[in-house]
Amino acid sequence: MRFYSLLSKIIQLDIHLENIGKRYNLEWIFRNVNLSFDSNSCSSILGSNGSGKSTLLQIISGYLSQSEGQICWKNNGVSIPTASLYHQVSVATPYLNLYDDFTLVENVNFFLQFKKLRGGISAQEFAERIELDKHIDKQIRFYSSGMRQRLKLGLAILAESSLLLLDEPTSHLDANAINWFQQLLADNAKDRSIFVASNSHEDETFLCQNQIVVEDFKKK
Repeated sequence: MRFYSLLSKIIQLDIHLENIGKRYNLEWIFRNVNLSFDSNSCSSILGSNGSGKSTLLQIISGYLSQSEGQICWKNNGVSIPTASLYHQVSVATPYLNLYDDFTLVENVNFFLQFKKLRGGISAQEFAERIELDKHIDKQIRFYSSGMRQRLKLGLAILAESSLLLLDEPTSHLDANAINWFQQLLADNAKDRSIFVASNSHEDETFLCQNQIVVEDFKKK
């Protein structure tokens, strides 16, 4: 329990990728990825559809294993085991499923069994932050694609996490919702490492100081 308590307070997460490669069957998606990221940084992972940007994002999260090379996550120079990393990761991706039979508040309360929300906000306050408080008791099956995306982004961005991973975050968002997303991310960017997988949309990568182009790591 004490080890978990220490991990839950991590805010300095450095990430190092050494000769990372990933293949499916005999096809290499990318190879020889050598990158390092300091804590409190925002990086974009750019590429066309099917280029492997989501795959690289999953490897950085520890959810997916690489085919070759090593990845290391460190807190103040101390390595973090992959099995313990999930305490520090929050993700919003197209392949992330919500519980359709749950209401918004039930989804949030389920989420709170695994992670806290930043600032200890309640489910009601969370619903207000994602501007869905009028739909708090509605089952997710009745949400539009834009409302679902707000919920996914809210759970990721407002989670108490040191590593935030966003995969094409403005998908299904209209202009007003994109403005909401940008403000929410900017307000909650401090004390975490952020990665944004994108097709080069400035609406998604507006905070990113670093740029990774997946095509640069294709096997020649």
